Amino acid sequence: MKKLMTAAFVAAMATSASAEDVKLQLKWVTQAQFAGYYVAQAKGFYEEEGLNVTILPGGPDIAPTQVIAGGGADVMVDWMPAALAAREKGLPLVNIAQPFASSGMMLTCLKETGITSPADFADKTLGVWFFGNEYPFLSWMSQLGLATDGSPGGVTVLKQGFNVDPLLQKQAACISTMTYNEYWQVIDAGITEDQLMTFKYEEQGVATLEDGLYVLEDRLADPAFQETMVKFVRASMKGWKYAEANPDEAAMIVLENDQTGAQTETHQKRMMGEVAKLTAGSTGALDVAAAERTVASLLSGGSDPVITKAPEGAWTSVITDAALAQ
Repeated sequence: MKKLMTAAFVAAMATSASAEDVKLQLKWVTQAQFAGYYVAQAKGFYEEEGLNVTILPGGPDIAPTQVIAGGGADVMVDWMPAALAAREKGLPLVNIAQPFASSGMMLTCLKETGITSPADFADKTLGVWFFGNEYPFLSWMSQLGLATDGSPGGVTVLKQGFNVDPLLQKQAACISTMTYNEYWQVIDAGITEDQLMTFKYEEQGVATLEDGLYVLEDRLADPAFQETMVKFVRASMKGWKYAEANPDEAAMIVLENDQTGAQTETHQKRMMGEVAKLTAGSTGALDVAAAERTVASLLSGGSDPVITKAPEGAWTSVITDAALAQ
């Protein structure tokens, strides 16, 4: 028995020693928005691929683009508008996979403000997230012909923290929310759904791609790194499909990884149910038409577009083609 245990221990050590290390930087804190990665880790999908994945939570003071630029991560989760804006500024990010097929972003407004359509945004105060999250909003306002400098006929932008306080305290007529998170925080605060008007970016035709996987372009020139990313994407998508099929279990896995203790079971299970709607149907392969619509939206910013030219080399199918082939 002792010899068998020793042999098993040695084998385990050898596997650990030969595992490829991968650091994943999340866009935000540990929550069901990233369930697929935590599930892949908990269920051994990364280990099966010979990977040792470290998942790095984000937060209000963490910019994924800065982390990856400084070498603190191999791959990151971010929204395409932020990634494209960073690329135009000199950080050569490349989308290698797109687990989220749909957008969960929306503006949530109090009906009492009289807002019934986007035409009613004029002369209102709207809460907006920054740190790269503002780009879809700014593009939308530009397409509506609404200035965002607070001038008459335009909108006043309130730099929104990552909470719903501006709506609850009536500092803003509308705030930025995600279908799977902040909207439900508003509901939990006691405001009923019939007191709200919501405008989903997806339904307004201005949705941009969210929660893609990005790496630095020069890393992709290394065949070994490419192979590591193929394994990572394959295992991650296995995690996402498991999470979709087992949402309550996935939510509990997320909770087990929440070191802050800030998340609740009720909220995470509800969030996972909503997130599953956004990843449904995705194989991880990028829909190029959706990427091009994102680019077109960001370019249509009038005198102040988010990006000034169509990007070249901002996404590749090399990784997902290989991952899906096996």
